[in-house]
Amino acid sequence: MQREVGTLPLAPALRARLAAAGFQTAQELLDTGPCGLSKEIGISREEALEALQVVRQECHGDTARTAGGSGATRKCTALELLEEEQTQGFIITFCSALDNILGGGVQLTKITEICGAPGVGKTQLCMQLAVDVQIPECFGGVAGEAVFIDTEGSFMVDRVVDIAAACVQHCHLIAEAQQEEDHGKALETFSVENILSHIYCFRCRDYTELLAQVYLLPEFLAEHSKVRLVVIDGIAFPFRHDFEDLALRTRLLNGLAQQLIITANEHRAAVVLTNQMTTRIGQSQSTLVPALGESWGHAATVRLIFHWDNTQRLATLYKSPSQKESTIAYEITPHGFRDVQPPAGPASTAGTEPNPRKRPRTEEEKQQ
Repeated sequence: MQREVGTLPLAPALRARLAAAGFQTAQELLDTGPCGLSKEIGISREEALEALQVVRQECHGDTARTAGGSGATRKCTALELLEEEQTQGFIITFCSALDNILGGGVQLTKITEICGAPGVGKTQLCMQLAVDVQIPECFGGVAGEAVFIDTEGSFMVDRVVDIAAACVQHCHLIAEAQQEEDHGKALETFSVENILSHIYCFRCRDYTELLAQVYLLPEFLAEHSKVRLVVIDGIAFPFRHDFEDLALRTRLLNGLAQQLIITANEHRAAVVLTNQMTTRIGQSQSTLVPALGESWGHAATVRLIFHWDNTQRLATLYKSPSQKESTIAYEITPHGFRDVQPPAGPASTAGTEPNPRKRPRTEEEKQQ
């Protein structure tokens, strides 16, 4: 990236400061990073992030043009696009009802946003997907790896161990039932330890760290070409405080969304974001809506809203380019994200095990 600083589409005053500080090429700016750039030329971290965002986009465009127009100038027909869509895989969720309304699961190359109140299961699904993306191809998986960017401190490795153990056991049961040779070979390396070693975790404590991590993702993915899932849990938390300039917040979020779209398409990865809910006050009533405003709602290709109906968890497909709006029930079990199991009928209660927390009835009590 030897493009000169003077040719970048930055404000003249900013270009003058960069030149005075001795910066000559775009690569020098990118190597410095937002914090270093802020100190070097005396601007805020927000302004440094916005400037580096412009530099990255310009350098990305130059690389695409140098490669023969493989970027924005690429031409293709609708038939070619259809064929590409059909060859893209899905990451299953282990909840068949949710997979069905999504058209097969969480699709690669697309951004999926999961919105919902605290405790409804957003992070549980993200951890489930980080495990499921590694299912071998012979079992219907994509045999990939996962990047998990945690902004809320909600990633629990003990819980991931439980989900991974259940997934490995499920694949072993399939292998025993079907007795195919490729299943046995795949299971030799498909273990809980192997699953954990291919979930790359990053902890971001503010929006500066989150933006920097997202903009550095292409370099990380270039070194880890098997990554097929990028999770950001959650996208709203760093942007909902310490922001007086809402216009700047909108620009940073738009740039973040554009970078995630590029990442999903170029690296054939599914991007999954979790979002909080906020209250919108109307004239006659208030409603819960996804955070970050209306403009952010255009960032994701697919939007799921998780909510409660008394004690039942429900997932509503709110936005999708190819699937109709639907609502399904799901539950969080010790094994992970699952379908709701139908209640046992009266005929089957006789053979159930006694509740260990209840005192068994004596013969005298039964006769009474």
